[in-house]
Amino acid sequence: MRLEGESGFVFMSLTMQYRRFGRTGLQMPLFSCGGMRYQCQWQDVPLSQVPLANQRNLEATISRALELGINHIETARGYGSSERQLGAILPKLPREKLIVQTKVAPHEDADKFTADFEDSLKRLKLDYMDLFSLHGVNDAHVADISLRPGGCLEAARKIQKRGLARHIGFSTHAPTEVILRCIRHPEHNGFDYINLHWYWIFQLNLPAIEEAARHDMGVFIISPSDKGGKLYDPPDKLVKLTQPLPPMQFNDLFCLSNPNVHTLSIGAARPSDFDLHVQMLPLLEKANEILPPILKRLENARADLHPTLRDPFHSALPYWEQAPGQMNLQMIFWLLGMMRAYDMIAYGQMRYAMLGNSGHWVPGSNAGNIDQHVAALKPIAQKCGLDGQLLDMLREAHAMFFTEPKKPQSQN
Repeated sequence: MRLEGESGFVFMSLTMQYRRFGRTGLQMPLFSCGGMRYQCQWQDVPLSQVPLANQRNLEATISRALELGINHIETARGYGSSERQLGAILPKLPREKLIVQTKVAPHEDADKFTADFEDSLKRLKLDYMDLFSLHGVNDAHVADISLRPGGCLEAARKIQKRGLARHIGFSTHAPTEVILRCIRHPEHNGFDYINLHWYWIFQLNLPAIEEAARHDMGVFIISPSDKGGKLYDPPDKLVKLTQPLPPMQFNDLFCLSNPNVHTLSIGAARPSDFDLHVQMLPLLEKANEILPPILKRLENARADLHPTLRDPFHSALPYWEQAPGQMNLQMIFWLLGMMRAYDMIAYGQMRYAMLGNSGHWVPGSNAGNIDQHVAALKPIAQKCGLDGQLLDMLREAHAMFFTEPKKPQSQN
């Protein structure tokens, strides 16, 4: 297919593959064009303040996506200048060929949530959204204000009835049990699709993907190359373990080998950022041959780790809300395990820096205050079989990973 829009952008689908996006019925490209990295900045600024070079780069990135058949353009109200900049491009393109998605954070006041969506629509200069997400349903409280009568899901369905959004979903960083609650929510027709985290280094949400499939929901994987391991800048050890594929292609292949996963988000900062991903597509039919030896090497590399490091989320470590000092012990031990097995220090530093500074996006605190909680940590160490080791491991993690605290980019 070749179709040229008013702007001169060309749509081609010679290389891309598509999957039915659950009950939305949309034919979703296996890769989506995420709007987190090509915008001018994370602060909201008028379009007049966007440097011309940045806008040209954004246009070139969208053009490259369309050339590859990546017609799903995804952004959010909280992505700084992203919506405004896209609003200068999208109206010039054949609307029926695009799948456009934006996301708006739930609010205690559903009318405020609706007003935020209407503002996003104006910024994007479109008449409707193909996909509209409740953004950041990350804990039980946000789930409550989303699902309750008169809440944001009900408000989103009213937006849909007005013809302003065609399908309603949610994005989430929540614990799996909160995600499952949202998937199973029966009122207002529930949700049509979900954006969530799932990749090789973090497979905890597999039950949510399987439940979404039972509800015929579309499944969109958030940030597989960044949150999935900072795979655009992998450590040498990981590169060797995933041969013959680069770590980023291995992770793509792993995720897309699950037929219940429909699309992976590529947060492209420049046109060339798509290239390595789409080069993986011909390998999908050979996934059953390619993946097993790589998976075996990766598992062998962490075989000697203590069980608490191999699987901290199913260990005796308490959830952060019950932990001394609300330390996110599960995440800290997960990052320490990734570092010991795969030398993923930079990734650990990136994620660790968000602890204590990110609210419900990355909850809990780091291990900087362990000396205040030595007595309370001892019974936890005993339950985990780490008596005499747990404190030293937490100190090791803090020394290795601590840098200047960071907020999620969407909160900067």
